[in-house]
Amino acid sequence: MVSIRETAPDRLQHLTPRLRATTTVVDGQAVIVRLDGEVDLEDRQPLQQALARVMQTRPPRLIVDLTGLAFCHSVCLNALLTARRLATAAGVEMVLAAPPPQTRRVLEITGTDQVFTICSSVRTALADTYAASRQTG
Repeated sequence: MVSIRETAPDRLQHLTPRLRATTTVVDGQAVIVRLDGEVDLEDRQPLQQALARVMQTRPPRLIVDLTGLAFCHSVCLNALLTARRLATAAGVEMVLAAPPPQTRRVLEITGTDQVFTICSSVRTALADTYAASRQTG
């Protein structure tokens, strides 16, 4: 006989959203990578590879949209820090946009909110890009 306690974890695993990354190119301004779901250990490598591929195109700005990120823990934070290092080496400005409260808290606790440029929304991150290009152009 199977108890409810034994079957509940399996059911919950199916309810946990898998990570999905969607890339949008804003010509001449930025590449936006939107993260939806959770980043777990299995997702770290694909996430890092996806962000590294974006860096190879050397966009003026990489905006990582965290709006749909359900949970950010050390695996996700490590992937973002690795991407930041690659972005800096490639001369790409990296911005985190719209971190949910839990993600914002992780950034604050770890002090990485002082390392990343963080905007309240993708729109703000794009507006900042436009303003910066107008000042230098």
